[in-house]
Amino acid sequence: MFKKFLPSTDVSGQTPLKSSVQRSIRAAVLSQWKIEPETLESIWPKKESLVHVKCKEHISIYTIHGEPLFFQHFDEPLYPTLRLLHKYPYILPMVKVDRGAIRFLLAGAHMMCPGFTSAGGYLPPANAALPAGTPVAIHAEGKEHAVGIGITKLGTEEMRKVNKGVGVEIATHLGDDLWALQKL
Repeated sequence: MFKKFLPSTDVSGQTPLKSSVQRSIRAAVLSQWKIEPETLESIWPKKESLVHVKCKEHISIYTIHGEPLFFQHFDEPLYPTLRLLHKYPYILPMVKVDRGAIRFLLAGAHMMCPGFTSAGGYLPPANAALPAGTPVAIHAEGKEHAVGIGITKLGTEEMRKVNKGVGVEIATHLGDDLWALQKL
């Protein structure tokens, strides 16, 4: 999504959001992420105004004081930026890929099911299974922080059974242009 993203050409406008829209975004974040209202208050204080940055390909980036906090593609769920995820690593469910998939992940490729089901990979247990369409933090074997954020294309139990094809579509990863972007 952010493989070739240049703010000078891909940003079409920035608009401060009305308070009613900010309330609906705040409610969406609380319902989509595993986050407490107090944590959201520390990330995005109620007194701070959120700015909607419209980009090409129907991508919306939401910023405070120019710092990107989260983004959205069309009407998909809201994703935190990797920088925000590194500060608050528990806001998204975690999956882990094995060492062999790291170079493909850092190149922006979608993650295949065998990368999660092999010895170095991790999927949540059956009692905490994730359905398809869930935003997830993608960790890599042997690394402390998340190296990517994506959305599950299959449920985690289905990934275990099928063990073939794309398991998680990548939205952003370390080294892409959103990661390099400090301020908008």
